[in-house]
Amino acid sequence: MTRPLRLLLCCLAAMAGLLLSGCGEKQDIRTIGETEGLYVNVAGLTYQVQVSRYLNADDIEDRDYLRGLSPGDDELGDGETWFGVFVRVHNDGNEPLPSAEDFEIHTTQEEVFEPVEIDEADNVFAYRPRVLASGDLLPHPDSAAGYGPIGGELLLFKVDYEALQNRPLELHIISPENPDEQALVDLDV
Repeated sequence: MTRPLRLLLCCLAAMAGLLLSGCGEKQDIRTIGETEGLYVNVAGLTYQVQVSRYLNADDIEDRDYLRGLSPGDDELGDGETWFGVFVRVHNDGNEPLPSAEDFEIHTTQEEVFEPVEIDEADNVFAYRPRVLASGDLLPHPDSAAGYGPIGGELLLFKVDYEALQNRPLELHIISPENPDEQALVDLDV
């Protein structure tokens, strides 16, 4: 077989593969993210953990993430640390849908941590559940949370140092319509 004919056959095979890959069903719904950065789906919305990390109240950047805490929630107990999970949410469907209100961090020892409430008026980075119209994205790209280096809204947790050793930590994103419908993301601690 001549070289031009081989090249033509290879190109035709590649084009056929591309054509066939575009056929079929929409992308499968993923409810488990083995690591941060992967997209998971809950109740019609797509969630992505941008980053998770310890937060230090004495650090200049982190100080603003810790604004708006209510009395009693603003202090850490012995052996606790602040842990932030920054998320993005996208509605790529055709109808308005509510974003999740409930999140939990689970350890391998079955400990469960829920986010600390943050006053939305005092913290521009705080995650705020709301109804997303078709095409909407949280955080809004023109907001401080969307334009900043992390590009996600903050879920703030108080976590025991000891619990952080029981990895992987899993973030559970719970459907606002059906608590049995959840997505899990392994957090990079």
